[in-house]
Amino acid sequence: QRQAVELNREITKPTNVVDDMDDRTHARLAPPRAKRKTSQEEARKERDPKFALPAVEDLDAFQRQAVELVKPSHGTTTLGFIFQGGVIVAVDSRASQGSYVSSQTVKKVIEINPYLLGTMAGGAADCQFWQRNLGVQCKAYELEHKRRISVRAASKLLANTLYGYKGMGLSMGTMIAGWDTSGPGLYYVDSEGQRTKGKVFSVGSGSLYAYGVLDEGYRWDLTPEDAVELGRRAIYHATFRDAVSGGTVSVYHITEQGWTKVRGDDSADLHDLYYPNGTQHPTTVLQEA
Repeated sequence: QRQAVELNREITKPTNVVDDMDDRTHARLAPPRAKRKTSQEEARKERDPKFALPAVEDLDAFQRQAVELVKPSHGTTTLGFIFQGGVIVAVDSRASQGSYVSSQTVKKVIEINPYLLGTMAGGAADCQFWQRNLGVQCKAYELEHKRRISVRAASKLLANTLYGYKGMGLSMGTMIAGWDTSGPGLYYVDSEGQRTKGKVFSVGSGSLYAYGVLDEGYRWDLTPEDAVELGRRAIYHATFRDAVSGGTVSVYHITEQGWTKVRGDDSADLHDLYYPNGTQHPTTVLQEA
């Protein structure tokens, strides 16, 4: 009888679940204890960046070499000018990676809104992304203020955005052209945050050749037809002289009613148009002389 009572006590005795677990099981189920950071660890975390750096002695020299290795050369020709009939924007369509022509059909005019255009020169991805981002900002401005954004304000938005990424590897040399309540506007904006207002601009590796034609033929009182032809001819001559400019020569005309694409001609066809007889070209005459 005494044995039965003792057995009954053992069965009914309350047990501590944690005490019955072994040490390893308890350690596995218990919440981990947070380690207290020492002052040296905290200082190191604040000082070190959030990402791992290359294990090299001279980080600056390594970065310069890496940028030169992975950053391909590129070329283009874009131009824009204001005249009495509005704004002319003309571009080529060739994309290159060093000596390799990667595309002949790049659209180098970004249509921000029906009254604003942006051009591409530099890195194609950078220009496309940030000018489309500018389009979003312009739309947000219209919704908030119930009026269309000015060319001046749009160019300032882009310049502010790019200045925030100065020194981070962007490559952009763009023009913002359009028409607002104050009339036609044309601004140059680049990846360093520079923003310049002007009446005549040309950007890209072939810009010097385009400037040569613009300086000779530009006048304020050009007719729309003559202005379109001047822009087309300037881009053509740049494609002839610059190896990394070419493809299609596109010309846009911006007026109070908005922008319109008026021309899109292959540069090879323009060569035949301007010089139907090969001996008429200046380079041929110099070779014969």
